Amino acid sequence: MSDIIKISNLNKVYDTGAVSVHALKDINLTIEKGEYVSIMGQSGSGKSTLMNILGCLDRPTSGLYELDGIDISKQNSRQLSFIRNKKIGFVFQSFNLIPRTSAIKNVELPMIYAKINAKKRRERAIELLEKVGLGARLNHMPNEISGGQKQRIAIARALANEPAILLADEPTGNLDSASSVEIMELFTELNNEGVTVIVVTHEDDIAEFTKRVIRFKDGQIIEDRRKAEGKC
Repeated sequence: MSDIIKISNLNKVYDTGAVSVHALKDINLTIEKGEYVSIMGQSGSGKSTLMNILGCLDRPTSGLYELDGIDISKQNSRQLSFIRNKKIGFVFQSFNLIPRTSAIKNVELPMIYAKINAKKRRERAIELLEKVGLGARLNHMPNEISGGQKQRIAIARALANEPAILLADEPTGNLDSASSVEIMELFTELNNEGVTVIVVTHEDDIAEFTKRVIRFKDGQIIEDRRKAEGKC
């Protein structure tokens, strides 16, 4: 398999004026297409900073980040916006659904920005909601469904433009245990179909679902462990 993410000698320094915080220190990392990875660490470890860089929401201070063969450091703001919409599917802890908009309209949103016509948008949104088990909830509003169902809508939306990577930031943080297992099992199914899934988490039981665990501490990788299989 080829590398979908390549990071070389990457550093991120936040300069607050009085003090400089070295959030990431000489990170070297590759992730292949089709991998199922968890990025772990406590608050302040650097995992959230890395996630923001992987998601093209922030830039490194120095070093190389290539996403699907694109050197991110050479992209301007407009190009980065396009990359985020086409190459990255985001799943957030707080779901980030539009409250007064139906499930199907939430899933269609990234395709509107991608200028996909209305007929294809609707067909794709229905297909994705059926895929995540919500074919009967197309017209439900976020306030009419459970947290686990909200996250399923968010996952369907993240898949709308067939992204190169699915980037999930604490995707089970607002869910109960049963819903958390269901969401991680859904990620496992997607990964088995070939989707590259990266989960940022601080929970060991969530990381156990993935096939590779990368652990951060004080801005550095202290563990990079591959498993034969994730949790069943």
